[in-house]
Amino acid sequence: MRLAAFILAFALRPAGGVDIGLSTKCVAIPEEMALCRDIGYSEMRLPNLMGHTGLAEVVQKSAAWHRLVSTACHPLASLFLCSLFAPVCLDTFVQPCRSMCVAVRDSCAPVSECQGHPWPSSLDCDRFPADEDTCLASLGKEYKRGLRASPKPICQTCPAIDELLTRKKVLDIFCIDNFAAKVKLSRKRSAFHVQEYNIDCQVEFINQGLLLPYDACSAIKQWFLINENCTRQMIHAHCPMVYLIVGTAEEGNVLVNQVYHWQKWDYRLTLATWKWRHRKCV
Repeated sequence: MRLAAFILAFALRPAGGVDIGLSTKCVAIPEEMALCRDIGYSEMRLPNLMGHTGLAEVVQKSAAWHRLVSTACHPLASLFLCSLFAPVCLDTFVQPCRSMCVAVRDSCAPVSECQGHPWPSSLDCDRFPADEDTCLASLGKEYKRGLRASPKPICQTCPAIDELLTRKKVLDIFCIDNFAAKVKLSRKRSAFHVQEYNIDCQVEFINQGLLLPYDACSAIKQWFLINENCTRQMIHAHCPMVYLIVGTAEEGNVLVNQVYHWQKWDYRLTLATWKWRHRKCV
């Protein structure tokens, strides 16, 4: 059973619900609606709980939220938003409980603001029912164990982009920071004028015991998704750009301390990485 279906099976409060009336209908969730593609059910009610009456409007309005969900700002963010944009096709409209809204808002609003979008008034948590009413509740402790805990997101001032100078400087950078990764950034084709990115990461150096290379790449990608204003500054309009990203890790997140533009013909990163194996930091 998918996670969302598992949640729905245990999280509904027993009570009346919102009367759907005669004007609503069940429709298939569109394939292009990325926000709710893997939510665990295939049909939704229209009009939805955001007041959208047509599928084209639903797909367009939900597209911008997919970037926020992709940052993993909260494990229930997708379920919360899909319960509004694509409510499950039941006999009643089941809204998210106020407690779920508060939990998602408190974790995701700082990320949304970092991306340049304040938490909207349409998602004011006071509009949702209290937990004693019929609603989609936050999970109890026994079910939270199956959800991955999300680290507190870090919104940074964008580091300046510098040029690498010498091999010695690269080695000194490795001594100051505890990870270095080669990252290629490019724009992804997306619908509805919502900007998305391709982020390819290759760890070149990482301190033992800090993070595994896969975890480090995942955390670095999350940094680029959260700090979207920095990502936009670093991406060229027509071709991929490659950077050396160096920094430190902190509670599952990374702090990017320095960014260096890496030229395709430059051999210093490869040579410095090989030299690092035999180097001792003072």
